Amino acid sequence: MEISTIMYTARSATLEIKDGGRHFTRRPYRVVANGLEVMTTEKTVTSLFGLNPQTLYRVEIFDGKQLLGSTEFTTEHEFVTLDVTRFGAKGDGTSDDTHFIQAAIMACPEHSRVYVPAGTYRITSLFLKSHIRLELAEGAELKAFTEREKFPVFPGMLESYDEQDEYNLGTWEGNPLPMFTGILCGVGVEDVVIYGPGVINGNASKADWWNNPKVMRGAFRPRLFFISHCRDIALQGVKFRNSPSWTLHPYFSNRLRFLDLAVENPADSPNTDGLDPESCRDVEILGVRFSLGDDCIAVKSGKIYMGRKHKTPSENIHIRQCLMENGHGAVTLGSEMAGGVVNLTVEDCIFRHTDRGLRIKTRRGRGRDAVLDNITFRNLTLDHVMTPLVINAFYFCDPDGKTRYVQSRELYPVDERTPIIGKLAFENMDCTNCHVAAAYFDGLPEQKIEEITLKNISVSYAENPKCDVPAMSEGVEKSSRRGMFVRNVKRLVMEHVSVSGQDGEVLETEGVDEVEVRL
Repeated sequence: MEISTIMYTARSATLEIKDGGRHFTRRPYRVVANGLEVMTTEKTVTSLFGLNPQTLYRVEIFDGKQLLGSTEFTTEHEFVTLDVTRFGAKGDGTSDDTHFIQAAIMACPEHSRVYVPAGTYRITSLFLKSHIRLELAEGAELKAFTEREKFPVFPGMLESYDEQDEYNLGTWEGNPLPMFTGILCGVGVEDVVIYGPGVINGNASKADWWNNPKVMRGAFRPRLFFISHCRDIALQGVKFRNSPSWTLHPYFSNRLRFLDLAVENPADSPNTDGLDPESCRDVEILGVRFSLGDDCIAVKSGKIYMGRKHKTPSENIHIRQCLMENGHGAVTLGSEMAGGVVNLTVEDCIFRHTDRGLRIKTRRGRGRDAVLDNITFRNLTLDHVMTPLVINAFYFCDPDGKTRYVQSRELYPVDERTPIIGKLAFENMDCTNCHVAAAYFDGLPEQKIEEITLKNISVSYAENPKCDVPAMSEGVEKSSRRGMFVRNVKRLVMEHVSVSGQDGEVLETEGVDEVEVRL
């Protein structure tokens, strides 16, 4: 069994235990650091906190008394610690501690940490700066106020003085629109780590942010964590709860790490996506548990204006050892993806009790920069997922979403408005207790999906499967067919694919140029 060190700071480390488990280890293990037992873990990705700076650590993993593996690392240098209570923060659950914590952040020198000890700290928006470490201790909670008048507003678009360029701060569902600043917010910062076993609580409910959620009142709802044009940012171990809208929203940012987090929003909370990288590059999402009211991970790159102007795809995204529960889609691409999504891999994850596993949402009008390509899903366990795989090129979002142009299955000319779906591969997926369909792939007749490969896929249905709509587009009705529907695909490759229960192995194809079936 292999044990590896994924990341470490002066005070923390994240390890990966590779025993063949997906998100959960095959059995509980004892974790021993420098001869002292520090925890028992059942997660493949586990974080240690309370470490000392510039110290060599040898971490050993035991099954009972049997040593299974070890790893070594030396923690980083730390100059000073700034305890927010020494800056005036009360942590009493009622006082406004925003300014005191912000003062500690702004005063923090390089190679140092801002330390939030146990307590409940009421805040509005905290703004990050470069080269800091922010630690939330066990029992520490940053709990947001919900009064709109307390929050700053990011304008949606500011035109430059010479009218040749623009500065976009606010964003809402892929468009440059005014929004309230995030609970934890960063603009143009680099080299930041936010870590610890503490909690960041957006404190949202149906009495405030979740009431009439689509209506802009002053500005659009804030994110729980929002960064714009940042790089080298890492989140490690923190729990995020009750976000006003999207929970973690990195925007035009690069080299990002999301490690061993928990993202928890009620199942009926509106638009509380877990993690939405938008026009971001080099993103690692490892060991994160999602349970929420919308998509667990939704990869985006702007609606038509932002995609066409900036032409910045989300690319090189690696999702591993995650648990997606109770969301609409486990991993969704789009629908705001006019800049494209390329080079995305999802592996060794568990999807359970989500409406869909992979969910691709695109449509005519997204444009020729809306390229989806080199998408790989492999080594996945799906349980009680309504429809494991959905590709929908007729998603009826936006005011014009139900027009004839967007929804027609007729052949339209290929022009600058036509999106592209390239190659997708699905391998080693075990799907049990499914309901609506094994897969639903619906491409454009004028711009067919380039290639879909299905290899070692098994699908079985729940004892009493529900009848529902597999994809949100006009003309798609509740389905009692339990197999696979494939339309407008250039090449479909199937190797060791089985669909059992209900209608058995049902493969419906229309407009598919080439089908290769390997036994």
